[in-house]
Amino acid sequence: PKPKPSPTRAKPRPTASKTAAPAPTAPPVTVSAQAAAEAEVLKLVNDERAKAGCSALSANSALTGLAEKFSDDMAARGFFSDTDPDGKSPWDRAAAAGVSGLGAENIARGPADAAAVVKAWMASPEHRANILNCDFHTLGVGVHFGAGGPWWTEEFGS
Repeated sequence: PKPKPSPTRAKPRPTASKTAAPAPTAPPVTVSAQAAAEAEVLKLVNDERAKAGCSALSANSALTGLAEKFSDDMAARGFFSDTDPDGKSPWDRAAAAGVSGLGAENIARGPADAAAVVKAWMASPEHRANILNCDFHTLGVGVHFGAGGPWWTEEFGS
């Protein structure tokens, strides 16, 4: 006769420890050059707004995503215009991305760093007007570093 298999026993379940182990130490966060440049633009824009008596803009992740995507698109497709090669305006792109409240867009190509791009925008009446529009309360900044650039985008929100 064949031996019958022995019944299997349930393994004991692990129980939660009453003393928590120390949390592992996370490595220091490295901020990318892109993120650092985008944050510096926001800071410099807010410095200019403070001089003009406007409230500071808050970073907005949806607008930042829109700005980064547009800077990347300008670099990838080799154009420089607020209207993309498909004829889409900033508001068309915002609507397609599900982003509401877009008020204005600034773009630039070439300035090497945040200080240079904000200086260039402040020297242009149209771009300066967007930066100093006290009705805007949020900002998304995107930059694409690469050959022929960098490409910069600011998306202002109400």
